[in-house]
Amino acid sequence: MDKVRLGIIGIGNMGSSHARSIMEGKVPGMELAAVADINPARLQWIEGTYPSVARFDNATAMMDSGLVDAVLVATPHYFHPTLVMEAMSKGLHAMSEKPAGVYTKAVREEIEFAKTTGLTFAMMFNQRTNCVYRKMKEIVDSGEMGRIRRVNWLITDWYRSQSYYDSGSWRATWDGEGGGVLLNQCPHNLDLLQWICGMPSAVRAFTHNGKWHNIEVEDDVTAYMEYPNGATGVFITTTGDCPGTNRFEIAMDGGKLVCDGKKLMKYKLEMPEPEFSATYKGGFGTPACEVTEVETDGKNPQHVEVLRAFAAHILNGEPLVAEGAEGINGLTLSNAMHLSSWIDETVTLPIDEDRFLAELNKRRASSKKKTTEGKTFDTEGTY
Repeated sequence: MDKVRLGIIGIGNMGSSHARSIMEGKVPGMELAAVADINPARLQWIEGTYPSVARFDNATAMMDSGLVDAVLVATPHYFHPTLVMEAMSKGLHAMSEKPAGVYTKAVREEIEFAKTTGLTFAMMFNQRTNCVYRKMKEIVDSGEMGRIRRVNWLITDWYRSQSYYDSGSWRATWDGEGGGVLLNQCPHNLDLLQWICGMPSAVRAFTHNGKWHNIEVEDDVTAYMEYPNGATGVFITTTGDCPGTNRFEIAMDGGKLVCDGKKLMKYKLEMPEPEFSATYKGGFGTPACEVTEVETDGKNPQHVEVLRAFAAHILNGEPLVAEGAEGINGLTLSNAMHLSSWIDETVTLPIDEDRFLAELNKRRASSKKKTTEGKTFDTEGTY
């Protein structure tokens, strides 16, 4: 095999974008062999745009066709784990769009199943390819600035209008999407947060449902986190701020890093704060601080690099951008924030997965959008 024959399940906003990238030759080692979607209009679009690509009106038929070696699941969130497991049960490699799922209990089952198959399971965490976040992780992991003391991420540049939420019946509903800004826009941020800073040990959050829009799920979130080493953090997000802000700040013993998603600033103390505090005799005073913009390799290949690495891993064993098993980490943060707000308590990690699912199902029972999980889906997009 010199190319991975990919089948995309769900040709909504993201599925169609991936299809274009592959068909335009941007993903070495991969060809688009087939797509599956229950929406006839999306299949007609494929037929008119890429007539050589096989079309199926259900995912199982595509998986059974013998035309594909791997699948990319780009459906609404509830179906990600079930479709990944179905694909892998049929001997196909699988990649999931974000998030890995809606609740960690389903994703944990998916991860355990994937381990038994010997197949490649990957996540579409394209923001890990951004040079500033890669450099941020490199600096933190190197230990050159000491331990993390405080983490703050104000990520409010996710503005969405009411018309966005009105564009699909599944959007912004507990039963159709499983959540709001935490499940739709912020899986990338939550993944980066844990990828760079590690997982917290406790979360206290306040999620506000329909604060800025006529929706039943959260569109405004403030969360406080505590880490095993004593560090603390605050994560704030919304789809209601315009203009919004992206400021990710990590304070460490030796200074701090500040990132806006495009550039990374380093505030490097001449002497680490613990040492300065213990030895300085002048009362008021601070150690000297050098401020520089961190040089990166400038590369930010996004989705095409995740797909390229997926193909290269299958063909040659090269590293993935994100292993499928890593998808549970950011989702754990999301679930913890929801659960904390719902029960009005601090939640310790790992979360009580059964309690979370019970609380989620209470909200699904009265949701405007009704689905039959694992059997039907629409693909009006995931962003």
